[in-house]
Amino acid sequence: MIKEEVLAILKKKNDYVSGEKISTELGVSRMAISHAVKSLRNDGYNISSVTNKGYRLLENPDMDRLTAGELMSYLSRERMKHVLCLDIVDSTNTKLRELAFDGADSGYVVMANQQTCGRGRLGRSFMSPKDTGIYLSMLLRPDCLPKDCPAITAWTGVAVSRAIKRVTGISPSIKWVNDLYMSDKKICGILSELSVESESGHVQHIIVGIGINVNERSNEFPDDLKNIATSIYAETGKKTSRAELAAALIEELDIMSSKWPCAKEEYLDEYRRLTMTTGRDIYVISGENKTKAKALEINEDFSLKVRYEDETIENLSSGEISTKFVN
Repeated sequence: MIKEEVLAILKKKNDYVSGEKISTELGVSRMAISHAVKSLRNDGYNISSVTNKGYRLLENPDMDRLTAGELMSYLSRERMKHVLCLDIVDSTNTKLRELAFDGADSGYVVMANQQTCGRGRLGRSFMSPKDTGIYLSMLLRPDCLPKDCPAITAWTGVAVSRAIKRVTGISPSIKWVNDLYMSDKKICGILSELSVESESGHVQHIIVGIGINVNERSNEFPDDLKNIATSIYAETGKKTSRAELAAALIEELDIMSSKWPCAKEEYLDEYRRLTMTTGRDIYVISGENKTKAKALEINEDFSLKVRYEDETIENLSSGEISTKFVN
């Protein structure tokens, strides 16, 4: 952890920082600081050292690391005590579920540079290559019933869109209920999983998993995804710091959690403004069946009101829709 803290200090400074000052701030020896700097250099960081001046991190424009040290340059040390950064994991949701049952606090975050078994909705896999995306799960322990959980997913969509706009200046659209889009292609998926207490019927915890395509190039998507998925880089032509975006995402999720459920109108209004679904002809998908419908509006409980071709009206609180191939 000392190495990550040294990196965070150097990243926050635009000038040299003495080894003595760093050792005093962290409460460790000068030798420990020297070893940390050496380890950072071995990791590829360009760190200058000058006698009587100390250390300075020189710019590494081609590096986009997603580590605790990088994240710590944006988040407080106290917040980072509840963030686990991994290089590789099967699934951040799976790892966080284990920690939840071990007693992890609400707000605990698991983040990884790569997932080997990333999961999406309905048992689908979520492509999670290394060094390009953000794969992050947050633990929530709200006092609510299972019927309220779809709203948590919708609120999360707003939080993710806000974080992306903060860092890139671009506000993605939301496809009901849990996907974010740019140029009519998916850049982010959200998977919420809950555990319910058998006796009370209340939610024990909710794990909100978020996968964002950040710096993938268009040609890096497999053939079966090229027409339906994109990334922030593919749409803007600009690389985004994943650490900066991940920090903004954690901050927005913290804000969301603190406002739940009192700020419903705030999140509902923004969800309605961001949605790309209402007013469009869609397919409502149930198993192998696809039924044409018109997406009318987002209801007060974040469900989707649709009208079928036979004029039947239905409010969808969960399920899957498609906006593809319907004119």
